Amino acid sequence: MASIGLWADQYLHGDAKASDVIAETKEATARVQATSPTDPSLAQTRSLMSGMFTEYGKAIRAQSRHRNAGPHMYRAYGLANFAHDVLEGARPALVKRGCDVSPLL
Repeated sequence: MASIGLWADQYLHGDAKASDVIAETKEATARVQATSPTDPSLAQTRSLMSGMFTEYGKAIRAQSRHRNAGPHMYRAYGLANFAHDVLEGARPALVKRGCDVSPLL
């Protein structure tokens, strides 16, 4: 998340290309997909985050082509919010199992 935020900020300020941000979203998706959580809430969050990164990459691509990025950003934010809600709801049970997701919230 942090690296995508940095790339996106650089892109918005003209210091990075859209292709750089899109590449980072693909790398982030691959990193998330490389995990294998056994907890159902973490597995669901994994899927949601993959979709969020994909939609964000599509938004950057659309914006760079002077097209409407809004629908993709809307979906990306919706997926992010849903992932947050899933983690927030699962946090007490995860903490009891030794998994603190607070940094992700």
